Formats: sequence, C-alpha cells, structure tokens
Amino acid sequence: MTDKKIRHYLQFNDLTRDEYDYIFERARILKHKFKSYETYHPLHDRTLAMIFEKNSTRTRLSFEAGIYQLGGHAVFMNTRDTQLGRGEPIEDAAQVISRMTDIIMIRTFGQDILQRFADSSRVPVINGLTNEYHPCQVLADIFTYYECREPIQGKTVAWIGDANNMAYTWIEAAHILGFKLNISTPPGYRVDMALVPAESHDAFEEFEDPHAACAGADLVTTDVWTSMGFEAENEARMRSFKDWCVDANMMARARSDALFMHCLPAHRGEEVTAEVIDGPQSVVWQEAENRLHVQKALLEFLLLGKLDN
Repeated sequence: MTDKKIRHYLQFNDLTRDEYDYIFERARILKHKFKSYETYHPLHDRTLAMIFEKNSTRTRLSFEAGIYQLGGHAVFMNTRDTQLGRGEPIEDAAQVISRMTDIIMIRTFGQDILQRFADSSRVPVINGLTNEYHPCQVLADIFTYYECREPIQGKTVAWIGDANNMAYTWIEAAHILGFKLNISTPPGYRVDMALVPAESHDAFEEFEDPHAACAGADLVTTDVWTSMGFEAENEARMRSFKDWCVDANMMARARSDALFMHCLPAHRGEEVTAEVIDGPQSVVWQEAENRLHVQKALLEFLLLGKLDN
C-alpha cells in the first residue's frame, strides 16, 4: 500500500461526485452478484481491522460480512480489550495495526481520534461513525434512494430531529451531489456552523417548523433523539423534541411518492411513529441491507481503485 497514494474515507467530502457515481454503480453490481449467489473475491487474502470504541450492530455485521463476501477476512478489535484501552498512543497503534492489515475501519467518539489514526496509518482508514460524521450510513441512504427512485441530484431531502453526525453528513452530501436539504431541529439544537465546511454553508436550509421542512420533500429521514455519548441529556431531549416526531401528517406534506428512511435503531413513538416506519413509504430494511453493498463497493474502491468488471 505504500507505493501509491492512500485514500481514506473519514467524511463524506473525501470523495468526488464522479467517484460517488462510480461507487453507487459498483454497489448495484455487487448487490446483484450477492443476490445471484455469484462468487466474487477481488479482495482475496486482504484483512480488514475493525476497531470499535462504540457499540454496533449494523456497522460490525455489514463490514465483517462484506469483506468476507469479497474474499477477505475481518479482525474485530474492541478498545476495551486492547492496548488502546490502556493508554497506548493512537499514533503508535496506527503504525502497528496498519502494518499487519490492508484496510481499517474505526467506530469511535471524536473525529480528531479518527484523523490522528489516519495520519499515522499506512493503509486506508474508514469512518465507521464518529460524533461528528457518519458517512457510510449516508452512503447507504443515498444508494437506497438511487435504487428505489433515481439519482438524488435535484431532489429535496428533509432531515427532522437532532443536528447530529447524520445531519452534518447529509449537509456535505447535499453540496457534493447537488440536492436540496431541509433541516428542522428544536430550538437549542440547531446546526453548529463551526462543524460545517465553508463550501457547504449554502447546501441546506433550516426550518423552525418540521412540517414546513417536509413540504415537497422526496425523502424524509430522521434518527434517534439521543445519540451515543449524550445519554445524560435524554430527559431534556425528550421534552424538546416531542414535536419533531415524524408522523403521517409530516409525510403528507412531502411528495406522494416520498420515501422514509431511518438509520436505526429506531424508537417507535419517539422520533417516528410506527405508522410511518412500518408503513408503505418506509424503506428502512432495504436501507439497512444496503450498508453491506455500498461498503463492499467502498472497500473495493479504496483498495483496488476503479474496475471495469
């Protein structure tokens, strides 16, 4: 890996629009191979290190199954069970782990931790989730829209709820892929512009009324009101967010063919009603499965570059 430029995927703006177009098409091809039981092992003998500081279901399963389906294998590492949990410098761990594996995925708290690790790594590093960004999830969401409808360029996405790592990633995606993003958050939980890259400042519009944010939307999406690491704020958030539950009335303001997405896990009756998440406009299970396929395309791209097959 040291004889060519290393590409990391730490936030959504690490790739270009053309590269996303390629990855979405590769995801479509790889999903077809998977559904057709076609063996495809371009990453034979490659090793993915998965480092977890935060708990996970979908991230671990999709990356571990994904690298296996591409012919490689994964090594699961929990920071509590490694020297990272005993104070080993991040830079030292990156040097060691990147000399023994081919690609690394990290799910941690601060983006600064991820960046420090990547700066010392000899192989590509992927953001499996940080407090600031969750690019792999938005990658799957946009591929799901592409699969269900058409390319997302020129469409309107409504983000309802917390200005969290998903919201900030959607902002970057709107700028790069050219769609309109409406964001509605409760007072006191608005987007922190310090976390928005300068080039993305015009990529979204904020709404005080979540119903207004949903008006004419092609996609309505949300997340839990209390993300990992913010549990101490849970009671206050339940009070502040009570009018931001995505329900049938909000979906009625969107286009008649609008999709509903949620990155999961979901709390029915809090950020979304059962009627919506289990209803005909919801594609949450397809969205969850697509983590597997877009991440396979991402692994393939970061290790092998663009392919013709």
